[in-house]
Amino acid sequence: MHELSIRPIAVIHTDFTDKFGIPRQSGRVPELKGTIVMEPEYRVPEAFRGIEDYSHLWLLFDFSASHRETWSPTVRPPRLGGNQRVGVFATRSPFRPNPIGLSCVKLDGICFTDEGPVLQVSGVDLLDGTPILDIKPYLPYTDSIPAASGSFGEALRTHSLSVAFPPDLLSMLPPDKQQAAIACLADDPRPSYQHDPQRCYSMCFAGFDIHFYVQDDRLTVTGVDILPQERS
Repeated sequence: MHELSIRPIAVIHTDFTDKFGIPRQSGRVPELKGTIVMEPEYRVPEAFRGIEDYSHLWLLFDFSASHRETWSPTVRPPRLGGNQRVGVFATRSPFRPNPIGLSCVKLDGICFTDEGPVLQVSGVDLLDGTPILDIKPYLPYTDSIPAASGSFGEALRTHSLSVAFPPDLLSMLPPDKQQAAIACLADDPRPSYQHDPQRCYSMCFAGFDIHFYVQDDRLTVTGVDILPQERS
């Protein structure tokens, strides 16, 4: 087989500069916003003609923060406790022979700027700066199969935490970021095999470091720091 050469067509900007805390699937936190900026070669308005007629898009992307020289036929999904191994092709693990991911996002709008067509999307689950390899429309009548089974991923549908975010700490975040932060925390960013109620975690989000602990099904925020790169 001949080798393929694939180049990114765009990059997405999000509020996550660290992998910890990113929702495990797209759409779980509808409040999470993203901005897709095309590479210069693809800043052609005609290439986006009709895209506004779709409510959602598929993004094919590069797991750029998870590249490895080798691959393993089995992986340990965090939702199975991090100990049970399953086949890599039976998971959405980023550690794959070709580190390509698939994400479905809501198209909020398209604007035309000096950087060409820019897509505003929501429900993202991507790291800031992730390279986008392709953009395709989501087709409800073919892409949605209500009777499909989802193996261990089904447990994600109902799992959530109650979040105690003290008002004085929450007010440190910009108003338009507060609900998204709460929703990401409620989605339980911890590895599923970590249940120490004394352990303190931190999630980097929108230029802030949010500290918290979890006891039973309640997450309590204990502090919010401004990340150094945001100070000016």
